This record gives sequence, C-alpha cells and structure tokens, in this order.
Amino acid sequence: MVTSALLGTDRRTPPAGIMTPGRDAPVALLDAAALHTVRRRAGLRPARAATRPERAPHDGRKRLPEPAARRLAQLLADRSAPSGGGRRGTAPDLTELLPQWLAAANEHGYQAPAPVLPALLDAARARTDLRPAALAFAGPRGLWLARLNPEWKFALRGGSGGTLLPDVRDDEAVRRLWEEGLFAERVALLAAVRAHDGEAARALLASTWQTERAEDRLMFLDSLRTGLSGTDEPFLERALSDRSRNVRSTAAELLSALPESALAGRMAARAATCVSMDRTGGGQVIAVEAPHECDADMQRDGVVPAPPAGRGERSWWLGQLVEAAPLSTWPRRLGGRTPEEIVALPVLDDWADELHAAWCRAAVRQRDARWAAALLGTPVAARAAGPGTPSLAERAKLLATLPAAERATWVAAFISAHGLSEAFQVLGVCAVPWAEPLGRAVVDALDIARDGGSYPWSFSGVMGLAERCLDPAAASRLELLTATPDEGENASPGAGGYWSEAFQRLVSTLRLRAAMLSELAEPPEPPRMSARAATAEISEPPEGAKP
Repeated sequence: MVTSALLGTDRRTPPAGIMTPGRDAPVALLDAAALHTVRRRAGLRPARAATRPERAPHDGRKRLPEPAARRLAQLLADRSAPSGGGRRGTAPDLTELLPQWLAAANEHGYQAPAPVLPALLDAARARTDLRPAALAFAGPRGLWLARLNPEWKFALRGGSGGTLLPDVRDDEAVRRLWEEGLFAERVALLAAVRAHDGEAARALLASTWQTERAEDRLMFLDSLRTGLSGTDEPFLERALSDRSRNVRSTAAELLSALPESALAGRMAARAATCVSMDRTGGGQVIAVEAPHECDADMQRDGVVPAPPAGRGERSWWLGQLVEAAPLSTWPRRLGGRTPEEIVALPVLDDWADELHAAWCRAAVRQRDARWAAALLGTPVAARAAGPGTPSLAERAKLLATLPAAERATWVAAFISAHGLSEAFQVLGVCAVPWAEPLGRAVVDALDIARDGGSYPWSFSGVMGLAERCLDPAAASRLELLTATPDEGENASPGAGGYWSEAFQRLVSTLRLRAAMLSELAEPPEPPRMSARAATAEISEPPEGAKP
C-alpha cells in the first residue's frame, strides 16, 4: 500500500483485495489504509506503566524578581549568534549578556524559575562556556531534570552526578558516597569537604589513594590547590613517590608553591648553585651556570629530564629549578638586593630570557605580588626593552597576581602608552566592571583609533570586552562618540559610519546591562511601623467618622 501511494495507483496497481467494483483505485487505497490503521491500533497491548520519577528536590534559594525573570526568558529566547561579517549593527549582542546575567543572579543567590529550566539546560548544552554559571543557577532541580533527558547528560558529568551532596559534617554519608559514588560525585564531594575542613579532605583522599586509578589520583590531587597550606606537605611528599609521572609532577608543583616546604628548600639549594653574582664584573652582573645533569633526586622532586623539541637540556633543567625555588632565595643569594634591583641587573651569556621567564613562573605559582610587579616593569616602557622582558602572555599571568586596583592602574597606563593593538590579553585579567581610569583609557584609545580612519573591525576584540566590562555608568559619557564623524582624506571609505554603529551598540549594551542589574537588585523592604504608631492608627478614627 505504501508503494502504491508513493508511486500512484496508475503506475503501481494496489494489491489484490483492495480494489472493489465501482470504486476508484485511489479511494480504495485510502479506505484500505484507514482500515489497516484501525486494525493495528486495536491489536496493541497496553504497556506497563513506567515508574514515576522521584520528586524534585527543594531549592531553598530566594525567588527571582518578576522583571528579572522576564529578562531571562528574553535572553534564552534569543541565543543565536550574531550574523557573520564585519558589520554588526547597533543592537546589543544578547549572546554575551546571558553569561553576565547568570553571574549576577548567582551572586544574589536566586533560584531558577522552574519554567525556564529546559531552555537554560539547552543553552548550557550549546555553549560550554555557559555551563558552570548555568548549572549553578539551575541548582538541584536542574540536575534532577537533567537525569530525565539524555541530551542534558553533560550536566551530570559536570556536577555531582545529579545527586545532592550530603552534609559534609555527616561522616557516615560522606564516607558512603566517597566509596560508592560516581567519579563526578566524588570530585564534587572532595571539593565540598576540602572547602569545609582541609584535614578531613586529606584523610578522605588518603583512605582510598592506593586503589585509585592514576588519572583519578591526578584529578583528586589537583583539588588540593584550594586552600593549599603547609599541613598538606606530608601527603604531597608521599605523592612524590607515586608510580604515575603526572601525579609526581603535580605533587612537586604544589610543594614548590609552599616556600617553607622541604622540596622548596631542596630546589633553592640546587638553584643557588646555578645563579650567582659574577665577581669578576665588580659584583654588578649575574652569572649563570646551568646544571650538567638531571639526577634521580631531581627527577623525584619533579624535574622532567627530557626537554621539549627545540629546547636545550641544560636550559630546560635550569628553568625548572629556578621556578620551583622560593623567590626569597634571591635577595639573600644576590647581595641583599630588592626584587626590582635584581630584575634590573644584566645577565651574562644570554641567560636573561631564561632566568626572567623562570622568575615569572615562580611569581605566578607563589602568588608573589612584589616580584610580579618588578618583573612587569613600568607600563610606559618600550614593549621590547631588551633581554628579559616578559611577553604579553607572561604579563597577563603576572598581572593576575596583583591586587585589582593595582592591576587596573598598570593596564590603563599601558594602553595610554601603547594603544590597543596589544592590550587584549592584559585587559582580560582585569576585574569587572573596569575601574574608572581603566575604562577611560580604553574609551580614549578607541576614540584615537576612530580618528585614525581605520575600520572598527580591527578592534572588535577590545570593543567586545568593553561591552562586557565597562562600568554601565559610562554610557552617558559615550553619547558624544555615537555621532558619525567627518571622514578625513586618509580615512577608509565608510569607516565613520561603522564607528558610529559600534559606539551606538556599546552605549545600548551598557544601558541594557544597567537595566539588568537593576532588575536583579532586591526590592527594598517596606518601612516597618512602630507598635505605638500602629496602635494609634487603629485606636483613632479618621476625622469626621463616627466613633
């Protein structure tokens, strides 16, 4: 029957028994199909009823304000990426506003409205960068819902397996989940216990350490980065003898981040034999003698013997020793000089780049703000000021160790001196919203770029950061830049109109962000009436009313 319907009854005669005298073949075919459908439906046997899912867990967070809920529905309904090409128009990019909205909602401690959970999980499925914030906002009900749809199984891998974690003070429940839970559940449990009690987390990890797989041991060991302290040293020292090289390397890295650890002391002794002041140069030059071998003790302490392709063995070993040595080693070793004075010293035999790069890694690992500031240097200095100058990637990591205000001041001065061509990486580590001096420096640099006559697409990365990171209060100051400027002789054709659109989009995005934050703000509580005033209001009738 299907074949006859597809090809037509003129080309394929329906099977015998369907044709009836006096009826056209098409009508007879449709009658036979209807009869067959009824017969098949009537022959179905009822299936057993499926087990009802368990009730969704309770979410004790506060309810989302109604205006914010409407805004979230709007953002989730328009998640499509902007059209390709250089011209984006003046409308805000809602795909970039959703992450900001989720971050702000999580800061306020709101729960996700139940009707938006499916769309929220769909958005997180499509964009991996949304998942941490989206799953945090979805909460326990989002994980419960994800268990009912295979398309949302990513949520179970990234969280606690769809199961609520037990109270970290309930030793029996914690032990049971640790021994019987899925890997994702155990990772989440260890992180929760670590945040509550570091010693209890180490004891939990030690109880099954010998029976864990190497890749699992590596993940569990990485959780000790949170709240790392000297009390973790004995466990990490034992991990230096682990049968997995990756586990040994991670343990050594964590120990080197503890300047008072025994491993840090051993590395300091080794590094000190390699770096010293050159006495023949009047004590004003650093001399470097890289290691000639990588012995078994060095390898046990995390030094990888085989260098990557294109890297010399001795420089590779030297870099690992210096980055693992406490930075407090060098003022004592190099004549009592300050970090700023040490960084400024010349280094013999072209070892400056290697030595300074290792100090940069040490400053980042040990979170030493003073050494980071010394290695960064002055932001107005030339970008290639000579040997030892850190790259932009290294500068970004060093900046991340500085306090937020100092970080913003340095980047603002860097942009004022060098413009925006190399500012994207260092801008990415600044706190959001940008401090006023940093925001002003970025806007001024964009204005200068516009006056230069180029297209705004060359600065699309910085413009996108500005839309996400500028303080929304700066919108009114940017209004003057939305006008189309007069095109100069050397300006690119139509560049003024494109810049006008870009600044209009920036202003509208900032205003939309301000509205979003206002909608998420908790409504003020009504003023409370004192007991005496309430009594007077009840007891005294209005003027003209009968008692």
